[in-house]
Amino acid sequence: MQKTARRSQPVARPPGRPREFDMDTALDRAVRVFRERGYHATSIGDLTAAMRLATGSVYKAFQDKRAVFLAAFERYTARRQEQTRSAAALGANGRERVRNVLLSYVEHSQGSEGRRGCLVVGSAVELSALDPEIGARVIAQLKTNENFVAGLIREGQADGSIPRTVEAGDTARLMICITQGLRVVGKARLPLDGERIVDVAMKLLA
Repeated sequence: MQKTARRSQPVARPPGRPREFDMDTALDRAVRVFRERGYHATSIGDLTAAMRLATGSVYKAFQDKRAVFLAAFERYTARRQEQTRSAAALGANGRERVRNVLLSYVEHSQGSEGRRGCLVVGSAVELSALDPEIGARVIAQLKTNENFVAGLIREGQADGSIPRTVEAGDTARLMICITQGLRVVGKARLPLDGERIVDVAMKLLA
């Protein structure tokens, strides 16, 4: 089985000319390649083409492919957290906020976005067993998502929209299993009836 690239330590950038590209834009392009192809099937050539950078610029900024991946992973998870929290914020109570989170996952699991896949799910499958650092980042992200959903459930219990008999922690864990499964189904290009799936999932809060 192919292993990940060697551990890469951050390298201090010597003073000189400022970087001539936008880091966030470059990382967003790298994220797309890693989501579509996975880590091992992505080459430095794939990344330089997607990021529209010379090979030397990539190595100067990131040192190696693994460092690009770690930066892309952080960029991806930060953006997804922002999207999920923005969706939740549109709800008037805890129950509606949980529903909006689920609908957001359905939306990102359909069409071209769904076919690109989730970088967290892809990393869990491809890299977690081979790279302890990436595995730890995957676990941390899943726990962050789980804690967020558990918090929304508790908000619903406080405002009366979710029964207090619902066990927030266990239910949030099951919700995360559902959301990550949606991303797998979307990657596999299976059709999703989002409203029906969310309606069934919301019965966990009955």
